[in-house]
Amino acid sequence: MDNLCTVEKHGRVYLITLTGAGEHRLGPALISALRSAVASVRASPGAGALVLAAEGKYFSNGFDQAWARTVPYQLHVSMRGAFRGLLADLLALPMPTVAAVTGHAAAAGCVLALAHDSVVMRASRGFLYMSEVDAGLMMADFFGEVLRQKVPDAAARRDMVLRGGQDDGGGGVAAGRGGRGRGRRRRRRGGRGRRGGGGARGEGVGRGGRGRDQEDDVARRVG
Repeated sequence: MDNLCTVEKHGRVYLITLTGAGEHRLGPALISALRSAVASVRASPGAGALVLAAEGKYFSNGFDQAWARTVPYQLHVSMRGAFRGLLADLLALPMPTVAAVTGHAAAAGCVLALAHDSVVMRASRGFLYMSEVDAGLMMADFFGEVLRQKVPDAAARRDMVLRGGQDDGGGGVAAGRGGRGRGRRRRRRGGRGRRGGGGARGEGVGRGGRGRDQEDDVARRVG
């Protein structure tokens, strides 16, 4: 997987780790590596759960915008399609999934975290943030489909998407989805939101304690 991520087995639990101290920007190579890792876990006999974590300060800082600025538009479309496939892969896994958000998760990185069954955060490190509104970028339509499923509270979803709130585990987005992170809420200046989260161009997703049937339905619509 080109050293972009590793897969470790701990009993019946499989741990996928984004390696290195960088921002773990989601470009074609990393998305492909993650899809391969998820597929290998799904194909493993006796796999009971999947955990996704990352090294360094960032869980994932969203799409690789530096790469995107240097390539034709059709490659942007291809990358978003591959990311959509990754989200569908995670949503359709027949086992519990956990995002261990050990650093900042912004834009598509936030969506990647929310596509898991649960989000676990450290109170002192990292936040969920949908940055599109601050960056002036358009959010991909399939992000909204996952957000509606994963963040069912309309006020929390509004604050996440329209106010660019940052949730460090105490703002309700992660906690309301089974996450165990605790901490103070970080609000965008001037915002009145009670909860946070955010994204960047063509980036956005989540889960809200729904059953596996609903998960499969969202996976079909996303994929």
